[in-house]
Amino acid sequence: MKITSAVFMRGVKGDNPMLDDGVPQVAFIGRSNAGKSSLINSFTGVKDLARTSATPGRTQELNIFKINHSHYFIDLPGYGFAKTTFAAWTKLNKLIYWYLFQSKHDPKVVLIIDSNLGPTPDDLGMLKFLEEHGRHIIVVANKVDKIKPSQYLNQLKKIREQIVGHKVIPYSSKSKEGIGELSNEILGRR
Repeated sequence: MKITSAVFMRGVKGDNPMLDDGVPQVAFIGRSNAGKSSLINSFTGVKDLARTSATPGRTQELNIFKINHSHYFIDLPGYGFAKTTFAAWTKLNKLIYWYLFQSKHDPKVVLIIDSNLGPTPDDLGMLKFLEEHGRHIIVVANKVDKIKPSQYLNQLKKIREQIVGHKVIPYSSKSKEGIGELSNEILGRR
């Protein structure tokens, strides 16, 4: 399915009637600076749809985007390191946990990992929580354009060995490698 429209709707810091209107939701989650917002911009073809920053912890709420008048993309704050106070970091983690594991919402979840680093303990912990809560998980190895060509296949093999039981989609926001496969997974079947 091709994306024909992508619009920022609003940022929320808790439950909101928009999240209850029956529109299918796709949540994007990953470590701080794993490239969640860049992936959303690249995937939708709208350059500044989601705000990007080199500063970890830029996303401070659930940012809701309406895609093709048929889906919501939810850009979640990153987990792990963020340049913020401990109190703010704790609040962000509670928001993530509430939305993914305590709320009545049942989004597809796109777990984004940095392909150069491979899955960190935080990534593997999030994957385990998502599995335990029966979430539909799509794993994306982002920033594959930054892997040296001589190490590309070996790095993807290492990642796939750690992400057992899930397809791993290599993705590049720059070259758009993986966009077709990701589109089929996100906007295709449930």
